Amino acid sequence: MTLPVLHPRPGNLREVAERIEASTGLRVEIIGGSLVMSPTPRGKHAGTIRRLRVQVEPRLPEGLAPYEMSSVAMPEDPDDYATPDLAVLPIEWDEDDSWLADPADVVLAVEVISRSEKAMSITDKNGWYARAGVGALLVLDPRTGRWTLHTRPKDGEYRGQVHGVYGEAIDLPAPLPSPVDTGVLPLYGS
Repeated sequence: MTLPVLHPRPGNLREVAERIEASTGLRVEIIGGSLVMSPTPRGKHAGTIRRLRVQVEPRLPEGLAPYEMSSVAMPEDPDDYATPDLAVLPIEWDEDDSWLADPADVVLAVEVISRSEKAMSITDKNGWYARAGVGALLVLDPRTGRWTLHTRPKDGEYRGQVHGVYGEAIDLPAPLPSPVDTGVLPLYGS
């Protein structure tokens, strides 16, 4: 696979990202001004999202719904956006013509760590969601069977963090349903 020859310049990173996505099928995000590319999710990655979604969706309060692969804008930076594996948003997102959700509307973002994801990339993404003001971020790591729930974003960082291992229930913040059973989530390589 050859990547298209592109010449990024200030203000056109989204255009570059869209062209890379269209020509390669890779998932492209712009995190802190850097293009971040990853392959589309594989079976256990996608299965983790599905198993989480089937637990959460029927218990969400009226007016909220889970969305897979919906991108979230960084306020005040037209070139920055992230695409969580799952985002809980107001159901009005169904009718929105935008491709970028307002981070203030994101009640929960979920990121499933890929096999090849690097620690720096994970840290950068966590910080990105906090700076954007996303209410809660759940990071699931099928490599290790660990999870972290980040809450209460303020001044570009999450003030609340709860860590756990698969098998321990996750208590999501209101108005999200709790508990979430992590014992049903798959591990890579098992």
